[in-house]
Amino acid sequence: MNANYSGFFGLIHLALVVWAAVSILGSGGSTGQKVLWILLVLLFPVVGLIIWLIAGPKQA
Repeated sequence: MNANYSGFFGLIHLALVVWAAVSILGSGGSTGQKVLWILLVLLFPVVGLIIWLIAGPKQA
C-alpha cells in the first residue's frame, strides 16, 4: 500500500517539475537565469520547486 502512495506522489512531483521547467523556459528571463532556475529545480526537487513558486519569474 505504501508503494502506491509513493508512486502517486512521485507522479505528481514529476508533473510539477515538468510544469516548472516549461514555465521557466517560457519566461522572459535571460538564458543564464533560465539555466540557473532549471538547475535549482532539478538538483533540489522539493525545495527548488517551493523556491521557484515563491521567488521565480512571474508572468505579466
